[in-house]
Amino acid sequence: MKLRALLAACLTALPVAANASDIKMAITVDDLPAHSALPTGETRVSVAKDFLAALKDAKTAPVYGFINGVQTEREPGSAEVLKIWRAAGHPLGNHGWAHLNLAQIDVATFEAELTRNEPLLKSLAAGSAWRWFRFPFLSEGETPKKRAAVRKLLKARGYHIASVTMSFGDYAWNEPYARCVAKGDQKAIADLETSFLKAAELSLAHSRALSATLHGRDIPYVLLMHLGAFDARMAPRLLALYSSLGVSFVSLEEAQRHPFYAADLAAAPAAAPVTFESAMTARGLPVPPLTLNLAALDGVCR
Repeated sequence: MKLRALLAACLTALPVAANASDIKMAITVDDLPAHSALPTGETRVSVAKDFLAALKDAKTAPVYGFINGVQTEREPGSAEVLKIWRAAGHPLGNHGWAHLNLAQIDVATFEAELTRNEPLLKSLAAGSAWRWFRFPFLSEGETPKKRAAVRKLLKARGYHIASVTMSFGDYAWNEPYARCVAKGDQKAIADLETSFLKAAELSLAHSRALSATLHGRDIPYVLLMHLGAFDARMAPRLLALYSSLGVSFVSLEEAQRHPFYAADLAAAPAAAPVTFESAMTARGLPVPPLTLNLAALDGVCR
């Protein structure tokens, strides 16, 4: 089974990182209010409530949810997700109206995508700092000129850029989970659960190893997740896993006070490295691969 190959890779490929310590992590969540397939019996609101309950139980710091306003038109009932997210004390940020890839649009279209989200954000902000932007697909465009122009635009509108220094492709488990629920395949769901947690552990070790090389220690990490049904199902176990590995949860603002994030915090147009991988490359250091083989998930419960 392809999923077992993914799990085997997660079990054997863990890189060596620094000893466990007080690892600080800011959780961020993309694609609110609606992400990926819904399993039978679930709604966007039920997914959000389950995810938010896990954050509450884990006593996390406030967690930014980055929104694509177009989903409130495609799935009008999903707009309630944004209200309950704010009611739970978590802030919202801008992820572009329709989640368009900057490499496939021009700067004027990007600006329209950015500003079209703003009235919705303002209506929900209630005094919170909503001028944080997360690039869809983490793409800053295909040229340095476009990257600089977009960052100049973000800076002029008062935005900070939400960085990412940890990700394990959590989005890739959501559609297989929906298929497995439809088939009633409990064994496959159990395998998905195991591989999800192992991938998260692998990603943590990978980011810690890069941080140790670059900084000689852990810096605060920014974790990218998504608001999918499987994310919500796994959130209690995922957060418990992180806690067991020495993680404490901090806000995005606190994490990005570290100097490594200065270029994103200021939305600076300079070509400073903003990921661990780009920082390694800038120093002429080899970047160890993070091998997860997420493509194997596509064949699960077909």
